[in-house]
Amino acid sequence: MSKGKDFRIIVIFECTYCVRKGINKESTGISKYITQKNRHSTPNRFELRKFCRYCRKYTIHRE
Repeated sequence: MSKGKDFRIIVIFECTYCVRKGINKESTGISKYITQKNRHSTPNRFELRKFCRYCRKYTIHRE
């Protein structure tokens, strides 16, 4: 069992381009990635460049 508070939290990244433009007619959804982050080392929200299979290009994914 872990002692103290749980420092790692689950984070979901969504494609900013798909969210901003809305869902295209040919796409079926919004690209999402799930990962974990340490609450103490990165307290702010952050963004990563990941591949969006709906846009078919590398876009910024935000928490």
